[in-house]
Amino acid sequence: MEKSGSVCFIRHPRTIGDLMQPHLHKHEWEYRIVKTIELGKMDYENFITDMLADRQFIGENAALCSRGDVWQCLLVRQRGCSDGILVMPEGGCYVGWAARFPG
Repeated sequence: MEKSGSVCFIRHPRTIGDLMQPHLHKHEWEYRIVKTIELGKMDYENFITDMLADRQFIGENAALCSRGDVWQCLLVRQRGCSDGILVMPEGGCYVGWAARFPG
């Protein structure tokens, strides 16, 4: 299922905590999820505590993403959960921009 909306993307977040900062509505970008990647609990925890590490699953799907008026991005979430992280890859296999996705 394709989802879209608007969120505040943060450049080079290290952890999920970096995505929890207050922001102005005017700093939000329109997005469209082009692919959802579901990780097991341990892999997801590892991802949200070090988002700057190279990730094979990001590299394999980076070509699907693009920035423009509407950001075409990945949704990375824990298997069985509806919330997650919207990811705009940069440099191929790591998170360039990210935002919380409330589900």
